[in-house]
Amino acid sequence: MRYAPVDGRRIGMLTPSSNTVLEPYTSAMFAPFGQEASAHFGRFRVVEISMSEASQSQFTLEPILEAAERLAEAQPHLIAWNGTSASWLGLEKDRALCAAITERTGVPATSTILAYDALLRKMGVKRLGVVTPYIEDIEARMIANYATQGIEVVSAARLDDKGNYSFATYPPDQVGAMVREVAKAKPDAIAIVCTNFRGAPVAAQIEADTGIPVLDSVSITAAHCLAEVGLDPARVTGWGSVFARVAG
Repeated sequence: MRYAPVDGRRIGMLTPSSNTVLEPYTSAMFAPFGQEASAHFGRFRVVEISMSEASQSQFTLEPILEAAERLAEAQPHLIAWNGTSASWLGLEKDRALCAAITERTGVPATSTILAYDALLRKMGVKRLGVVTPYIEDIEARMIANYATQGIEVVSAARLDDKGNYSFATYPPDQVGAMVREVAKAKPDAIAIVCTNFRGAPVAAQIEADTGIPVLDSVSITAAHCLAEVGLDPARVTGWGSVFARVAG
């Protein structure tokens, strides 16, 4: 008997080293596609989120490109930086990073924050709610960056945590309570900005209760990547409306 080779879409994802949320969540989101799609992960060192020199040095180009090269050896159809640093460092940071990844590996590249940018524009969001585990300085820079994109952050909630590993220790219900608090301002959408934060499991219920789109970072990255490799994100259900919104 002759067998046809498995020829699914492979998506490589660059992951902060201390992140424990995005890999299992992404794999669960990809499950409806079976062998049609798979996610493969490469790590580089990220252990603190602040504006300190040590923290910012984690996002220098060369270590990320080295991790991308290792991912490229799995012959992915796309490489995504599955992280949110450009939300405070600026969109141009991710545009430059993605261009550098493609130049180094020959593989198209995208990121979580570029996925947000595309969907927020598509949805016409002008009033945004933001939920993060980050410290005040990071949140303030995020709000300023959204303002340059014509988006007003009308409500924000944060945990004032610098850790990266620790972000994953907050349970979904705690993240959900933050989202519900932000929802009181009735923004056009709420962004849960962190790929090591457990917002995805509660997004669908909060949307049903409030009527406000909840855009989780892990979910939006998965949806965007699926669309970029020619698969229909709307096949993913149970994680909120972001998959249908990216597909629509």
